[in-house]
This record gives sequence, C-alpha cells and structure tokens, in this order.
Amino acid sequence: MKRAEPDPRLAVSLVFSTYESPAWLEKTLWGLIEQTHEPFEIIVADDGSTASTRAVIDAYRGEFEARGVPLRHEWQPDEGFRKCRILNRAILAATHDYVVFTDGDCILRADFLAVHAARAERGRWLSGSYYKLPMSTSRAISRDDVIDQRCFDRSWLCEHGLPARANRLKLTRDARLARALNRLTPTACNLKGANASAWRDDLLRVGGFDERMQWGGLDRELGVRLGNAGVSPRHVRYDAVCLHLDHARGYKDPRRVAENKRLRLAVARDGTTRTEHGIAAPPLS
Repeated sequence: MKRAEPDPRLAVSLVFSTYESPAWLEKTLWGLIEQTHEPFEIIVADDGSTASTRAVIDAYRGEFEARGVPLRHEWQPDEGFRKCRILNRAILAATHDYVVFTDGDCILRADFLAVHAARAERGRWLSGSYYKLPMSTSRAISRDDVIDQRCFDRSWLCEHGLPARANRLKLTRDARLARALNRLTPTACNLKGANASAWRDDLLRVGGFDERMQWGGLDRELGVRLGNAGVSPRHVRYDAVCLHLDHARGYKDPRRVAENKRLRLAVARDGTTRTEHGIAAPPLS
C-alpha cells in the first residue's frame, strides 16, 4: 500500500518553556510571528516567571491574534525547577493533534513549523538540533534581522561575533541537501526539547515528561519511552533551523544530571513505555 503523504497544512500546537528571560522570550516571539505555516497556536509554558514575562506576552498577543494565531500563557508558581510539570500542563492545554517543542531562548527560521508539519507521520517523532550562538551574537539580533531572516545567514552571524570555524551545514537553505544530511548524519536521533515534535496522543500515551526530572536529559528520556512504545525517531537536524541564544545555566546540577541519566538508562533497559510521574492516564471507560 502506498504511504499517505504528510499534510503540509497540519494544525500545530507550538509549545515552549520560559523562566525569567523576557528579552530572549521577545526574540523567540519575533521568530514565531514570521512562521510561514498555518494554522498553529502558541502555548508558553512558564515555570514561575514574574510579571515582566507576562508583560511581554501581553504586548504581542494582539499581533498574533490579528494573524489568527492564539498566544496562550500557562503559568505555575516558582517552586524550583519544575519544567517538566509546566510542559505537561501545556501538552494538556494543546488543542491540536500535533505538538512542536522549542525553548524560550531560541529563534526559529520562518520555515521551522512548515518543516515539522510536512515531515509529520504517524508512528514517528521528529528531532532537530540548534545553532548555538555566543552572547555577543545573541544580543546583536534585532527584530528587523528576524523579519528579513538575515540572522540565519552564516556570513551575517560571523560579522556579528560568530566564530568563523562554526559549522555552516545547520544553516543550509538547500532542502535536498538538508534531507541528504539528515539521512547521512551519524548523530544519534535523541529527542531535544528545543527542536522536536510528536503526535499529542503519543505524548499522552507515554505520560508526557517525567516530573521527577530536573535539568539534564529530561527530553531525551521522553524520547526513549516513545521509542519503547513503538514510535520511531526521525531527524530534521538540517532542515528545521533553530538559533539558540546564549545564557547562563545556574540551575545546572551535576548530581541531578547523573540521576537523570541513571533513570533514563533504566527506562531503556526495562522497556518502560509510560511514566507514573507525568500526565495521568485517562480513566478506563
């Protein structure tokens, strides 16, 4: 039987997390307003930010709604690093069947959602990557740079502080080359929360994110459970283009990273498909 073609007009729920980073959040929103794909909605998963974050979201809501894009704010009180919990709330709040993930420190190229929607396929989840920028380049990007998409040009980035030795392939605009690189890359296809997508019912089936996990591999562990449940990964590493803005990671704890890895390896070893520390299973009918 011939495989059904992906639907390029697939309705998408774009979910991204944020915490106390309104300047970077604003740049993320600049990239989202330029997306060529529709329809989509945006759900900001806010792990306890103060009023400055809400003010940024409120300032841009009218611009998105004028384009027919709902911009919603899921917030929880600041009780420490609880990113997994607020992401699960965002998944539950999503109104579309397909969920795309990024972070509130990323700028997405205008075709980012179009790539994820076009490559979506039942029985698959998608994993991309990001192009990591130094602080000087991160600060230099203006809204006009995002509107004109010149900030995704390697020459422009190098003129604004990107090291000349930086890999250029993750910024290719050649779709055929990108697809070939996706097939040929030796990089493992692990779920990366800054650039990933999956069917909402698959995410619910495995319980979403494991809320025991803090920073360090929480997204990768979700990908392992999806794989155990029979949902296979596919690369969009070279065609779903994402810039990552620089920032400090004061929440990084090597002990928690090691504990997260131990949990992930146990999930892989035992073939676990569902966490009991995430989205509750629906009641039996």
